[in-house]
Formats: sequence, structure tokens, C-alpha cells
Amino acid sequence: RESPYTIPNALTLARIAACPFLGYAIIHQEHIWSLGILVVSGLSDWLDGWIARHYNSKSVLGSILDPAADKALMTTLVGTLAWAGRLPLPLALLIFGRDLSLSISAFYFRFISLPKPRTLQRYFDPSIPSAEVKPTQISKVNTALQLILMGLTVLAPLLPMEIETPLMILQ
Repeated sequence: RESPYTIPNALTLARIAACPFLGYAIIHQEHIWSLGILVVSGLSDWLDGWIARHYNSKSVLGSILDPAADKALMTTLVGTLAWAGRLPLPLALLIFGRDLSLSISAFYFRFISLPKPRTLQRYFDPSIPSAEVKPTQISKVNTALQLILMGLTVLAPLLPMEIETPLMILQ
């Protein structure tokens, strides 16, 4: 069994904990706070990965928490930006549907790849490895485009010029 108490896991948990503050800032049009929390979240995502790779701090829990933190951040951004009227609702629903499908698939593949006996306790035990899901190239491109769209949507109210056309193209 490996220790879940690592600096990368702490950074990832902090990123998850920041999501409600980000959502609050977006809904209440606190544009500087929104951008600041988003930038710090992005930097902590990069930093936890760098630390995990360079200091051999990788963990099974981290491999679960990191994509969960990414999904929490994206869900917060999409939901609150749509609520604030800055992201079209059909696009938000499409992103939510895709992410929900991916999450259900991850739970399913965890279940079928878990060594027997398959119990709830073993299912939720992050120290028991199972199938490792690696993103495809198209998935990486999609994620990058989504992050660019969300970042520009958060940044747009702070810019002295309109960027509606690039936002519409990304949408």
C-alpha cells in the first residue's frame, strides 16, 4: 500500500476545494478573482504533475484525484459561466453530457478491471490498482480547446476590447 499523503495530492485537493470559490466569483461577477483562481488552479495542476514525476510521488489516489479535479474545475466553469449567461446553454449541456458519459465509463472500467473479489470496499480502495485510462490525442486537443474557451470567457470582461468572434469560433 502506498501513502496517499503526498504534496501532489494535497495540491489536487486544494484545486478541488477552490472550485466553489471560483463558481461564486464567476456568478457574482468578481472577474479579477475568477481569473486569479483559474490561473492558480492551472498552475497547481501543472505543479502537482511536475512534482509527482520528478520526485516519484505518483500514487493510485493521485491518478484518480487529478482527473476528478479537472472535471470539477471544468464542471464549475461550464455551469457557472452558463448560469451567468456567458456560455450558451446548449454548449454547456453538450459538455456536461460528454463529461458525464466519460465519468460513467471510468466507473464501469474500474469495476470490470478490479481483481476479484469485487466488493464496494475494494472498489473504493485507491491503493488497489485497476485499468489505467490514457487520454487519446483527440481528447487532449478537445480538453485544450475547452480550457482555452473557458479561460478566454473568464478573461473577456477584463479586456479593453471585444473578443466575441474568437469566443464564438471556439464555441
